[in-house]
Amino acid sequence: MCNNFSFKPSVHKGCGSMDKTIEAPLYEKFEFSTKINKYCICVFVINEGQKLLKQLDRMAHYADQIDIVVADGGSTDGSTDHENLLARGVNTLLVKKDAGKLGTQMRMAFAWALKRNYAGVITIDGNGKDGVEAIPNFIVQLDAGFDHVQGSRFIPGGHQENTPKSRLIGLKFLHAPLISLAAGFKYTDTTNGFRAYSSQLLRNEDIAIFRDVFKGYELHYYLAIQAAKKGVKITEIPVSRRYPSKGPLPSKISPIKGNAEVLLRLFLSVLGYYSLPKKDRIG
Repeated sequence: MCNNFSFKPSVHKGCGSMDKTIEAPLYEKFEFSTKINKYCICVFVINEGQKLLKQLDRMAHYADQIDIVVADGGSTDGSTDHENLLARGVNTLLVKKDAGKLGTQMRMAFAWALKRNYAGVITIDGNGKDGVEAIPNFIVQLDAGFDHVQGSRFIPGGHQENTPKSRLIGLKFLHAPLISLAAGFKYTDTTNGFRAYSSQLLRNEDIAIFRDVFKGYELHYYLAIQAAKKGVKITEIPVSRRYPSKGPLPSKISPIKGNAEVLLRLFLSVLGYYSLPKKDRIG
C-alpha cells in the first residue's frame, strides 16, 4: 500500500514515504472537497460525541477562511459519520489505522497537509474546550511569518474557566518552566494544544517529526522546544479554554496513569531524548 492522493469522497489508505523526509502512519482519508484555503485546521478527536459536533458547528463560521479537517483516532460513537461532518463544512476526514495516540494522529494530519501543500496547519482538540474565535488570529500570525504560534490562556486577552487546580499547578510550576528552560523561550501555556505550525517548520529535516517515536503528547512538547532552538519565529497569542463547571473532565488523560505518562514524555522531551543525533542533522 502507498499514499494515493486523489480528491474524491472515498476511502484511501495512506502509508510509507511521500518523500525522503515524510513518512505517514497508516490512515484512511475521506476528502469531501479539494483544497480551498491556504491553511487547514486539524481537529484531533476520538469518541467526543456531541462535544465535537457542537464545536464543528461553531467552527463552520470560518470554513471560508480555513479548511477544516477532522483527524480521528478511531471513533466508534458515530460522531464522525460522514453526514455529520459534511453538514458542518468539514473538508476532509482522516482516520488513524496505526499504533499510537495523539502523536500518531498529528503525524498523520501533518503528512497529509504537507502533501496537499498547505502553507501551515492549526491544531485544536475536538472536545469543545477551546474558543474557536481565535482561529482568525492564528491565520494572521501565520501570514506574518511566524512558524510556531502557541495559544495561551495566561497572557493579556487570554481566558480560562474551571481549570482543575491540579492542572494549573502542574502547568505553571512544572510543565511550562521546564519546556521554557529547554527551549530558551518563555512559554506560558505548554499543555495547550491550540497552536499553529508553518509548513517550513513541519518539513524541517533537522527536527524530523515524521518518526515513529512520536506516538503521544511528546510531539507537541518537542516542537515547542525545537522551534526555539532552531531560531524560527515564535509567538504566543491569547486564547480561551473553558472546562465544564461540573461533570467529568473533557480529557483523555487519566488521573494517575495518564498524568504519569505526560510527565514521562515531558522529562524525555526536556532532556533531549527525541532530538536527532548530530550525525543525522543537515546543518
